[in-house]
Amino acid sequence: MAKLCKEILQNSTYRKVRNQFTMKRTKAPKKKKISESDLVVALLQNPGVIQRELNNRSFYEFFLYFWDVISSEKLVANWHIEYLCNELQEAAERVGRGEPRISDIIINIPPGTTKTSIISIMFPVWCWSKWYWMRFITASYGDDPSLESAETARDLIYSSKFKALYPELRIKPDKAVKSNYRIEKVTLIDGKEKVLRGGNRLSTSVGAKATGFHGHINIIDDANNPQETLSKKLLEKTNYWFDHTLSNRKVDKAVTLTIILMQRLHQNDLVGHILAKKKKNIYHICLPGDLKTGKAQLKPKELEYYYKNDLLDPIRLNRAELFEAKQDLGQYGYAGQFDQNPVPSKGAMFKVDMIAVLDRMPLPHEIDKEARGWDKAGTKDAGCFTAGFRMLKFKAGEHAGKYLIVDCRRGQWASEERETIMLNTTRADGKKVKVIIEQEPGSGGKESANATVKNLAGYSVKKELPKGDKIYRADPFSVQVNYGNVLMLLGDWNTKLIDEFRFFPLGKYKDQVDAGSMTFAYLTGKRKAK
Repeated sequence: MAKLCKEILQNSTYRKVRNQFTMKRTKAPKKKKISESDLVVALLQNPGVIQRELNNRSFYEFFLYFWDVISSEKLVANWHIEYLCNELQEAAERVGRGEPRISDIIINIPPGTTKTSIISIMFPVWCWSKWYWMRFITASYGDDPSLESAETARDLIYSSKFKALYPELRIKPDKAVKSNYRIEKVTLIDGKEKVLRGGNRLSTSVGAKATGFHGHINIIDDANNPQETLSKKLLEKTNYWFDHTLSNRKVDKAVTLTIILMQRLHQNDLVGHILAKKKKNIYHICLPGDLKTGKAQLKPKELEYYYKNDLLDPIRLNRAELFEAKQDLGQYGYAGQFDQNPVPSKGAMFKVDMIAVLDRMPLPHEIDKEARGWDKAGTKDAGCFTAGFRMLKFKAGEHAGKYLIVDCRRGQWASEERETIMLNTTRADGKKVKVIIEQEPGSGGKESANATVKNLAGYSVKKELPKGDKIYRADPFSVQVNYGNVLMLLGDWNTKLIDEFRFFPLGKYKDQVDAGSMTFAYLTGKRKAK
């Protein structure tokens, strides 16, 4: 402790705060200096000075000291809390020095791990204790969670415990609403009180406008609502907002730090969207609750050292708690929120480990019938793929009654290129392979299907009107896959198809599955689910 006091005496931080505590009443006689030993005694009599210095050096110390202000629950400490605090502190210090950021930060961690308390509540307040001028934009999937965090952080600043340690910081009285409040710093200049304009915190929802506001640090806490992840439009709306709105809300594009904190909910949620771009300036912290099922997602890999019995937090997220969460959330929700993988490892609707692979085509007498179904994308740049799924049904042999996926063509092609590829593929398949074309609703879909039929003149082509959504259409097909009745011919297209099966229906793409469901429906002679 004496060593710390001596360091404080030699530190500029002490000179800035010495007159803000009760020790300011300790005055030396005129023309006589206070000895160093007297100053050490004065520091020990004013522990707030020491605590303030500890907080200044460590965000984690600040978090521990003020925990009882924001929560009535006893803190259940775990290694990940200090780790996250240290990573955030290192990044914030670069912003404080005005240095170009090394990377933005993505944090994926299960619920119930104090993540919001650390990042959305405590972190901005700690930054103000060091850099009163910092500006923050914080956002969540809705106004309520965003404002809740902002209000709790504001209450912390209002608390007597905070005022005792940081009497010079306050919230501007006429700028104190929880959606947008400003910090002020009160200082003495030539014996007169002067109020310095500080930073602010704008709290908003994902998708909302933030015109006129720019942040030194922008924080997104839970960008996606779990109930909305099956909506492609809502997912795309969030990703568009991040790319085109928040990206422009920076004080300095080279310096401003962006922090994204969330559980994985969908292959194309905000984190999936960002990671798909394969940017190098992303520091990804991914902490699955259980390494038995989520080890592949762990980042950085060296953090495995801190897991106990493969558990991130053996107290709060023990195996009983994880089992209960899996019962409550189901396999999809649990895999995303706790394993940080938005699909169970063995597959969601399709149990891909049940698909056996053959290395040869069956003989002609073993084949009952064969078809290729086409799910066409409208344009090259629409984001969707055109998929042509070829499958046959066994008539005889050891696999009699089962199905074999023979081939899957997939690509993003302009309409003319697509029609050429479909014609060449049909020629290669031969006239024994039935061609199924999905006809989208409306006059445009009808015209497109008719154009393809005309293009494939001389071959057996059937138009199919889709009934029900892709999930219901895939259900009969998935049942046969999950019972091991569907095999696959070895080919370089296998991996992409298996990946789409694995992520369906939460995956970004569904074109191959839809084409396969259509082909399967023809081979079984069954109508699609309504």
